[in-house]
Amino acid sequence: MMAQYLALKAQAGDCLLFYRMGDFFELFFEDAKIAARVLDIALTSRGEHDGAPIPMCGVPVHSAESYLARLIRAGNRVAIAEQVESPEEARKRAGSKALVARDIVRFVTAGTLTEEALLEPRRANVLAALCEVRGMVGIAACDISTGRMELEECPADFAGAALARLGASEVVMADGLAELWPEAIVRPAPGFDSNRGDARLRELHGVATLDGFGMFSRAMLAAAGGLIDYLDHVGRGRLPLLLPPVLRASGSHMAMDEATRSSLEILVSSGGGRKGSLVEAIDRCVTGAGARLLADDLSAPLTDIGAIRQRLELVSWLHDDPLLRGDVRAILRAAPDIGRALGRVVAGRGSPRDLGQLRDGLSEAARLRDLLFARSDRPALAEALLPALGGHGALTDLYARALVPAPPTERAQGGFIAEGYDAGLDELRRASGNSRRAIAALEAKYRDETGIPALKIRHNGVLGYFIEVPAGRADKLMQPDSGFTHRQTMAGAVRFNALALHEEASRIAESGGHSLAAEEAHFEDLIARAVAVREAIAATAAALARIDVAASQAERAAEGGWSLPRVVDEPLLDVIGGRHPVVEAALAGKGERFVANDCALVPDNRLWLVGGPNMGGKSTFLRQNALIVLLAQAGGFVPAQSATVGLVDRLFSRVGAADNLARGRSTFMVEMVETAAILAQASERSFVILDEVGRGTSTYDGLALAWAVAEAVHEVNRCRCLFATHYHELARLAESCAALSLHHVRAREWKGDLVLLHELAEGPADKSYGLAVARLAGVPQPVIRRAKAVLDKLEKGRAATGGLAAGLDDLPLFAAAIEAAEEKVDALRERLNGLDIDALSPREALDLLYQLKAQANG
Repeated sequence: MMAQYLALKAQAGDCLLFYRMGDFFELFFEDAKIAARVLDIALTSRGEHDGAPIPMCGVPVHSAESYLARLIRAGNRVAIAEQVESPEEARKRAGSKALVARDIVRFVTAGTLTEEALLEPRRANVLAALCEVRGMVGIAACDISTGRMELEECPADFAGAALARLGASEVVMADGLAELWPEAIVRPAPGFDSNRGDARLRELHGVATLDGFGMFSRAMLAAAGGLIDYLDHVGRGRLPLLLPPVLRASGSHMAMDEATRSSLEILVSSGGGRKGSLVEAIDRCVTGAGARLLADDLSAPLTDIGAIRQRLELVSWLHDDPLLRGDVRAILRAAPDIGRALGRVVAGRGSPRDLGQLRDGLSEAARLRDLLFARSDRPALAEALLPALGGHGALTDLYARALVPAPPTERAQGGFIAEGYDAGLDELRRASGNSRRAIAALEAKYRDETGIPALKIRHNGVLGYFIEVPAGRADKLMQPDSGFTHRQTMAGAVRFNALALHEEASRIAESGGHSLAAEEAHFEDLIARAVAVREAIAATAAALARIDVAASQAERAAEGGWSLPRVVDEPLLDVIGGRHPVVEAALAGKGERFVANDCALVPDNRLWLVGGPNMGGKSTFLRQNALIVLLAQAGGFVPAQSATVGLVDRLFSRVGAADNLARGRSTFMVEMVETAAILAQASERSFVILDEVGRGTSTYDGLALAWAVAEAVHEVNRCRCLFATHYHELARLAESCAALSLHHVRAREWKGDLVLLHELAEGPADKSYGLAVARLAGVPQPVIRRAKAVLDKLEKGRAATGGLAAGLDDLPLFAAAIEAAEEKVDALRERLNGLDIDALSPREALDLLYQLKAQANG
């Protein structure tokens, strides 16, 4: 047995091996130690290997899913080794002592889960594959629980942002790309072949060319090949549901890097969970599929103004009609998650319950179609979704006739095919029922004949049906002419068989076996019917999810008094009474009111410099406007009295930072890396929020960097930007930067206490109130007094010398400074190009070197 285990473990590689032994999955050696620690179960031992006891632990097969879930969440991968023949087949193959053959039937990994118990209902489970071809990184991503597959490509520098958007549970990569994602599973490069990927996709979807799905690049097809190769490996040759690939075109969605997603807490809060995130604050979806689609919308807001307006039109339609919205949500609430049920069915892991979910979900979709079809004022997107909600009448009728109202999750015991669907099956069930009544009649007959009232007919999995009597009354049945045959003697009872009982038991077994076989045949047929129309069912699931998202957005807007944004193709942002959805919800929970603020960025006033004290609301103001832009382009209402949002191609947020010790980066280094990305990538159509640039280094360095960054954003990137700072000296930029204006969050000191008003006002901040904030935080009074004395001294020195910003008025503008530097370099270059090096004597060369150095130094 151990030799068989070790051979399978060699195939499993770095996966934990679940080795089936009867009713348990057993783990041995290091696998057992890991599992025992993660699952908190007993670690025992069995026999010896190389002179040492073999560590061992196990989990029951019937509850294995819950243990698998814990192991996967802990970052493990699991290989399932099942018995692939029965003990009887093993004995026929190799004699009475033959070992039952086992094989790995499946690998269970974070990105390849389909079981309902292992998946989060409101979170997509994405598997991504990456491959680099000619400088471009192809990305293939799929959620095999629903079959959706997307292909895209990007430069290598942007691959990290794409992975951050996908939020993949598992990433596989070809050799040579591991630095992009250190936790990735590295797969052999031959699997990432574009020709092979193209061929596999065409074979999967039965087409001669992929042109009908989109124009996929070689990098995309290579990534798709790697993805399918990996799925083939973990499924041991059986692929899950994979729908036709969708092309994610470059520029079709608002770009956000990982730092931006993290600082805006879109899907995950700073605490690491869903609570406190944007999606948690706005999600009112009544289905898991809707919640997953909403998260996808927020992760990838649109840049197609027509598509955005279509989504907004549908949300507005449902917002303005509360009765219709209530009816829609009631129907959706009753609809099962047919996308994931279909995924399990196609993957070969479907159950009768999954078929029941398809039946019920498709029926609810038809009800929703009838409800919407009755309305004559349907918006364009609702009109486009209507066809996908119907067309399944024959399948739902079949399932309604074939299945019981509440099918079981297991099919081994039968009982899921409805009475009246198959006359032959009904007859077998009646025969089985009659036989059981006959068993009861036999029991009464044997009691009368033997005069033993305690005689019972029992059943177990080893003996089948048998007669049991107390040990003290068994002598009569032991007689040769009694008609009973001795089977087993127990401590307090003796068991017998009889010819009539044997014949009846045979009839029960035969009819029961035939009954189960008939149900199994019907199950396979019903599965095949669903698989044949899998793409149409998937389209229905997608339509239900889109309507759920729209109804959820409408519900949230009605609940919070949000407004319909106007999205335009102009570089502006005009928000009246904007609020932060997460902060507002948190304050409402404490009975407090959020202070709304306006924001008006236009081409000739596109950069706002925002000052004021800590805790005054600067960061909240910056973030709320970024989230308003994101929500508008995701196709939802926004938390504001009104909002006009000019289309944004890239959204950047540099708000706060932390050490990245794993990559050897300090807080300041992280800040500079993020700032560098903004300066390199932001365009005139981008929106940037910058908070406290330069605070992680010395005062002079920080001010210099903040000054230069603000000038660069104004002169070079020319994007809409909110720039929060404590450097009062930056206010002088308003004199040289025409499109920059000064603003501050208001605060007042009253009788020694700081009152934060959280209101935005025009003009520079009068002071930072740092000591007052320190007092609020509980810094001891002696420290506050000493700090005040130091501050008075510093301010007197600044007044006398002109302060940190002394002489900055004489600086040329950013562009002019760059040109001056370039001119100096060009002058040196021209002089060097005109030299005849071979004609110079050593003395002349040395003198020339001194001259060039002097010229370089100005």
